[in-house]
Amino acid sequence: MNNQNKLEEHNNSTIVTPSNRNIKKPITTAKKKRLKNAGLFTLFVGPVFLAFTLIVLIPFFTGIYYSFTDWNGITGQVKWVGLDNFKYLFTEDKQFQESFLLTTKYTIVAIVLTNLIGFGLALLVTQMLKTRNILRTVFFMPNLLGGLLLGFIWQFIFVRGFASIGELTGIPLFELAWLGDANTAFWGIVIVSVWQGAGYIMIIYIAALQNVPQELIEAAKIDGANKWQILRHITLPLVAPAVTICLFLTTASSFKIFDANLSLTNGGPFKSTEMLALNIYTEAFVNNRYGIGEAKALIFFLVVATISVLQVTLSKKKEVES
Repeated sequence: MNNQNKLEEHNNSTIVTPSNRNIKKPITTAKKKRLKNAGLFTLFVGPVFLAFTLIVLIPFFTGIYYSFTDWNGITGQVKWVGLDNFKYLFTEDKQFQESFLLTTKYTIVAIVLTNLIGFGLALLVTQMLKTRNILRTVFFMPNLLGGLLLGFIWQFIFVRGFASIGELTGIPLFELAWLGDANTAFWGIVIVSVWQGAGYIMIIYIAALQNVPQELIEAAKIDGANKWQILRHITLPLVAPAVTICLFLTTASSFKIFDANLSLTNGGPFKSTEMLALNIYTEAFVNNRYGIGEAKALIFFLVVATISVLQVTLSKKKEVES
């Protein structure tokens, strides 16, 4: 009887053992595959994430900390002041409020003009013109110049070039003190920014226009549609994703304008053209009030991020409706 029980136990063990091996083997292989994938992910993403952490994340959260202090950016003495910096910005700092309103005004104007001109140039250079490749290069070239260099070039044009043309022709437009008056200086910044950015936006619109099916356009022409009807009912709905991208890019770049503002007017005359980015720079590195400058930068970041998210969301809804 004991021998029979031992035999049954031996048979059961021989039946269970292979099945256990068959279950454990795939689990081990899956673990090895996961470890391999994790190793590859770390190998390729790790250095980029480390650089992003050191260059972006750590300075960003450090700046948030300093926005609640009175640090001057030089000494090692840092005093926690809580929300005092933000209260000061909204109650006493009139220049910050004026710069914010001016930047908002500039952003609206720059977005509209840059996208209209960029889209118009894209329509022009997608026509059957012999010189369209040359025109694309010429229109895109201003974007290759740095903002500071471009600003100094246009400063010379506004101050010396326009004055010389005004003396020769007597045209009132060229006799104006473009950078010496608040209104004309504002439009001078707009002209330079739109002149630089329209070529880049044009490239995006060109890519979108070239993907519009020509069969739809030909069918619309056969049905008697004119150019305006084709543009409104066929072209614009089909390039809506490109419009979303261009609006996002122009919104972010217009709010963050700094180099053209610095090189053209440096905020003058009498800080009448001081945009928000230049105001933050002046507060932190000229006035040595780094804590208040960081508070301004934090508000600036929240505003730009909110507006950008809302713009993309609304534009995406328009794409679905169209």
